[in-house]
Amino acid sequence: MYNLLKGKKGIIFGALDSKSIAWKVAERAHEEGATFVLTNAPVALRLGTISELAEKTGSKVIPADATSIMDLEHLVDQAMEILGGKIDFVLHSIGMSVNVRRGNHYTHQDYNFTKTGWDVSALSFHRVMSVLYQRNAMNEWGSIVALTYMAAQRVFPDYNDMADNKAYLESIARSFGYFFGRDHKVRVNTISQSPTPTTAGSGVKGFDGFIAYAEKMSPLGNATALECADYTISLFSDLTKKVTLQNLFHDGGFSNMGVSTAIMEDFMKNETSNEVVEEPKKKDKK
Repeated sequence: MYNLLKGKKGIIFGALDSKSIAWKVAERAHEEGATFVLTNAPVALRLGTISELAEKTGSKVIPADATSIMDLEHLVDQAMEILGGKIDFVLHSIGMSVNVRRGNHYTHQDYNFTKTGWDVSALSFHRVMSVLYQRNAMNEWGSIVALTYMAAQRVFPDYNDMADNKAYLESIARSFGYFFGRDHKVRVNTISQSPTPTTAGSGVKGFDGFIAYAEKMSPLGNATALECADYTISLFSDLTKKVTLQNLFHDGGFSNMGVSTAIMEDFMKNETSNEVVEEPKKKDKK
């Protein structure tokens, strides 16, 4: 392709199957000349098909629970040993809500489930960066990217407690990103992606309807997983060396829309079809 990542080394979290954005990022990073290790939680490794991706990209797979500091320390140490040096890029593509899986409404959560989802989806990002920072494992001008969603800023009722998790994730990116930039010249950003039919995303209630809505709302249409991977590659490359602390919307323009003509037309059609047409009154016979 363009050799944008030639000679760069990285860690990619969260590739589950070929629908995963992380999977697409790994494929594109390989095409752009990077070498990297793949990682996911042991249970996810059993459920997914990451071994196929590893073989395709010539990568090693290192199991790691992102809620465990010990696992993350082992991951980073092994990655540097396998790759032969410090890391240039990291993708955090991890998210999970037990409340969503169990069908618990946002107003009636199981708070133990809430804590688990927050730990996996958000606090794990702080842990990952903390280990990288403490071990001085990142090269200067390296890049760390986490995937998020604009439910962190706006209300999407069925996104449930994942909206809170994403808000916390984005705050971590800014706060930790300051220290990583100041002390090690490392960039930290989040990408707010369009609703994407990944295995995880499809588990959100009403997802099919919402992805259709977002498609009609966005002037450029929804961004695909592959297009998100391309954008991520640009943030890993040296072309974006001064981009940091940003939440970057990659959503076909959805995030700046109020309403689109397509949505208004559908709305007016529905309004018209709901109108009750009274039959004309019969004239009384004299």
